[in-house]
Amino acid sequence: MKVVDRIRLGLAVGVAKTITAGVRFFGLGAASVLPGAISRRFHPKLLSLLGEQVKQGVILVVGTNGKTTTSLLLRTILEDQNYKVAHNETGANLINGLVTALLGNTNLIGTLNADYAILEVDENIVPLLLKDCQPKIILALNLFRDQLDRYGEVDMISQRWQKAIASLSPQTVVVLNADDPTLSYLGQQLSQETRYFGLSEPDLYLEEIPHAVDSIYCPSCGHALTYEGVYLSHLGDFCCKKCQFEKSELDLNSEHWPQILIGVYNKYNTLAAGLVAQELGIEREAIFHTVKEFKAAFGRAEELTVEGKHIRILLSKNPVGMNETIRAINNIKKTGQSSTTLLVLNDRIPDGTDVSWIWDVDTEPLVGLGGNLVVSGDRIYDLALRLKYSQSNLPEKNNHVKLIIREDLKEAIETALNLTVGKETLHIIPTYSAMLEVRGILTGRQIL
Repeated sequence: MKVVDRIRLGLAVGVAKTITAGVRFFGLGAASVLPGAISRRFHPKLLSLLGEQVKQGVILVVGTNGKTTTSLLLRTILEDQNYKVAHNETGANLINGLVTALLGNTNLIGTLNADYAILEVDENIVPLLLKDCQPKIILALNLFRDQLDRYGEVDMISQRWQKAIASLSPQTVVVLNADDPTLSYLGQQLSQETRYFGLSEPDLYLEEIPHAVDSIYCPSCGHALTYEGVYLSHLGDFCCKKCQFEKSELDLNSEHWPQILIGVYNKYNTLAAGLVAQELGIEREAIFHTVKEFKAAFGRAEELTVEGKHIRILLSKNPVGMNETIRAINNIKKTGQSSTTLLVLNDRIPDGTDVSWIWDVDTEPLVGLGGNLVVSGDRIYDLALRLKYSQSNLPEKNNHVKLIIREDLKEAIETALNLTVGKETLHIIPTYSAMLEVRGILTGRQIL
């Protein structure tokens, strides 16, 4: 590295660490974005310089749902094998957040000490990021519609990914969800090495393709895909009868793989982390051990005990995510272990300002099982109206739900806790900013 670059790097690192210390000292936030934003002004190529120092390579985790859980599981697997890992654990997944995370693992002169860097990346910045980053592995989990005010359709995102990945080194390995037709097709177009994971449990097929589905048409010819079965949204076992495009052959399936977190979506997250770990040379037994001991990331099937009551927080920020959350909760409600659910809908920038997606959510199953539904958040009445429509769509004999509206979030949480009795679990379904608020309120209470 040139002397001038070394000086600029040292200055950028010094500024970043000073900002981080100041923000945290004064309690102004987590300092997960600002240090990177300002330090990049001192050295625009900071991301590239830091990434090149990662000893064994950078791993990018991309996709609409599951990035945080999968990244944390993969990090835990690696750390259990005594690797040092840099990770944007706060979820700040734009360029400034990625730079901040890497800066947190450097010394005062800009030397980065990490065997691996696991960076969960917003799907919309992948092409921009790959201009300055040569990853060892790219892990793509899925592609769904998300935040309609920000992103285009999934095929547009896939096309941008394909173009960006095509320019990377042939040594880059791309790990893909074969059950997603868009990603399966993407992998078949790449010259890089590809690996595929997917489910192999027909007993988990949905009875029908859900309303919130994005890619049921062939990405090659546009003809309707033929599904043997669907696991969630458009993820499943498929083929095209017209052009013979079909699901990619699996390198890892769900047979005999352990899972500790609830939900079909977490089966995918577990397989994804497991396949990457295997690609890095980690033995299956070691992976299994970590999976069985794994604790969820905050807000992602995270479990808390508050005032002696069991709580599970399930972040849901788009139709597919909320449908799968409802599916998992209903399976628990059928056993009598849960009767109360708190739903919190916000429309802030981290959530996406367009909340029309709630009308693509199949809320009828949640309402149909009855119990208590407590509603809160910035868009409380939009959500309450959606649930009311679900009530009207059900036969009178199945309409045993109690809908409770609480504008004040603290009051909503208090109400939901009071309605949770005995050994029941209170399930909380928040959007992103709502999840942070809920955790903030719960943290102020007695958490065991």
